[in-house]
Amino acid sequence: MTTAAELQTVVSVPARFRGPEGVANGGWIAGTVTEALHGARHDSAVEVTLHAPTPLETGLSLRHLANSATLTHGDTLLAEAIPVAERFNAPAFVPFNEAARAEGGFAGLGGHPFPGCFACGLRAPGDGLRIFPGAVPGTDLVAAGWRVPMAVTDQDGAVPDAVTWAALDCVTGWAHFQPGESALLGRLTAQIHRRIYPGGTYSVVARAAGREGRKLFGESAVYEVDGTLVASAKAVWIAPA
Repeated sequence: MTTAAELQTVVSVPARFRGPEGVANGGWIAGTVTEALHGARHDSAVEVTLHAPTPLETGLSLRHLANSATLTHGDTLLAEAIPVAERFNAPAFVPFNEAARAEGGFAGLGGHPFPGCFACGLRAPGDGLRIFPGAVPGTDLVAAGWRVPMAVTDQDGAVPDAVTWAALDCVTGWAHFQPGESALLGRLTAQIHRRIYPGGTYSVVARAAGREGRKLFGESAVYEVDGTLVASAKAVWIAPA
């Protein structure tokens, strides 16, 4: 039963927004649940914990309470979002041309575990985001030049927050991965400071922030061409046993 203090919506993830084959991109799901919690507001950071992979093209329950939002499939909790007071240590700005040059070193070109991923997969231009982060010489950063496709526009002419969260997601994993390596996103905490617009060019930057057993930690940011911070995030990935 839905109480007066709870809003519930049935949603389905289109196959376009997949990450690993057959399941949703973790960043896109995190952003979708965050939109249910915050709407169009960007006044605080949100922490999203992914408890289980989200199936595609399946009816899911998105519930919004006063200070949390959850996504479930039947009795299975898939994702939970809560607002947090978080300070981000955003990776340094990398100019767009330098970030674009770094793409030539993208480890996924030599062996991509999820080639169909919406954010970092080898998808056709305009279909996926094609964010291919490679090492930036002389730094501890990976970066990519993001050319935002026109095909990711909402009714206001801007890019939905879920797409921005997807852009912040995979790059934190590639800060760790070598060709053929993979992990699954376990938690993503992010804040969007400015809207992203289709047709624009942005720098997506990340760095590895340590490892603890199977947990991989990363930090990421999206910048406008003049170095203005658009969004920042921190991620926890879970490597295979």
